[in-house]
This record gives sequence, structure tokens and C-alpha cells, in this order.
Amino acid sequence: MKIVALLILIVSFFTHTVFLYATEITWYGHSSFKIRTKSQAVLLIDPWITNPLNKDGTRHLEELTKVDFILLTHAHGDHIGNTIDIAKKTGAKLVATFDLGKAMVIYGGFPENQFGYETTGNFGGEISLMGGEINVLFVPAQHSSALEIPGAQKGLFYAGNPGGFVISLKNGPVIYHTGDTDLFSDMKLISKLKKVDVLMVCIGDRFTMGPKGAAYATKWINPKMVIPMHYGTFPILTGSVEEFEKELKIKAPKSRLIKPRIGELITFN
Repeated sequence: MKIVALLILIVSFFTHTVFLYATEITWYGHSSFKIRTKSQAVLLIDPWITNPLNKDGTRHLEELTKVDFILLTHAHGDHIGNTIDIAKKTGAKLVATFDLGKAMVIYGGFPENQFGYETTGNFGGEISLMGGEINVLFVPAQHSSALEIPGAQKGLFYAGNPGGFVISLKNGPVIYHTGDTDLFSDMKLISKLKKVDVLMVCIGDRFTMGPKGAAYATKWINPKMVIPMHYGTFPILTGSVEEFEKELKIKAPKSRLIKPRIGELITFN
């Protein structure tokens, strides 16, 4: 009986541990996400935490006391967002293309010692972080990427090309954040390189593809789950989740649509 009880205790312990250390994703609105890995590393993607959709943005920003990496898809202000403040507060390292990273340091005020060759790459290249716990594949996007600086240096500065990230987590999901992009046929190749579990796809139209294009992208990439982003932040972003859901049912019915509320925790065991 003692052996049986001990086995039950061990199983219970490991079950509880797996639950505690599952992969967690939080959407902050627009294209901003937090990923907490099973090893408790914290990644932010395009962290505009205080965007107009996020009524709790100030509180969410204050709560970000531990961040290991900030991933930026391109240089536009609605994606850089609160990057500088977060980096200075937490010591987070910048994951970006070399051109974007250098522009952020030279013109944007990003701490120079928090960006270097260990966290930079370019399209088609993959980098390994934290001893292989996190692998980031740099992929292209169809958009633009000028860095706009207010104040004394006001103007547009070269910041490389826009892109997206395919993030492979050890013992966790493969996550593809498209960045701002139009639909383009090379997306079909991504599904041949990586089996994507979670797709974060822009649907807002006007500056990116809309719901119909995003549904085609979902079909080509064939993820288990898809999270729409970059919609509703401003009135001119007219693409809606409802329209995207209708298009998905026709073009990619096997991909499960996730519709998180801002600040809601999504757990992947």
C-alpha cells in the first residue's frame, strides 16, 4: 500500500508540475504578445502594451518586471511601442534583424549592450537562445519598416526590411507571428520548414491583409490554432474576427480559431 501511495504522490507531483510550467500566451491587443515558456523564460513580441484597445495597458506594463527577450518584426511605432521602457527596466535583449536592431540602438535609444550578434539574424536564418530552449527562425513579410523618431531627430530612418518570426519552444508549441504583411505565396514554404502549432495572423486590412487573405494564409500554413491580431485598434482597421471566422470555415476549417480577450492567459499543456 505504501508503494501505491508513493506512486500516486509522484504522479500527482509531476502532473501538477507540468500544469504549473505549461507554455502561456497573453495577447495585449494589436500585435502585442507575451510568451512564457515551460522553462519560465519570457518573450515579448511587438510590445505596444499601452495601445488604445488595452484599457489596462498601464497596469500590464508595470507588471512586466521580468522579460528575457523582446522580438520586433519591424520598425513602425505601433510595433516598437513600449520596447525602450521595458528594455531599460528589465534588461531584456532585443531579437531583430541586424538593420532594425542597429537602428533601434543608434536612433531609438535601445540599450546598446542588450543587442548583439547572439540575438540577431536575417530571413532564412535561425538563432538558438537559452541553450536551445528557444529557436527563432526569421521569415520575410510584405510590408515596410521605416523608423520614425520624434523630437530633435524627427524624421524617418532606415531600419531594414519587415519580417515575422517562427518560434520553436523546447517541449512546447511552434508559434508563427506573421508581423504586418500581405498574403504572399512563399508562406506555403513555411509549413514545409516547420509544423506550426499556433499562428498569430494580421487580419485588419488597410495596412495588412484582411480576413480573406488571412484565411488563405491559415490554409497554407495549416496550424492547429490561429489567433487573429492587428485589428480593431483604430476605426480604419476594418477587418473583423467575425469575417475572419466565416472565411476560416471555408478555407481552413481544421485550424481552431482562438479569440482571446486582452490580458487573458492562454495555456498550452
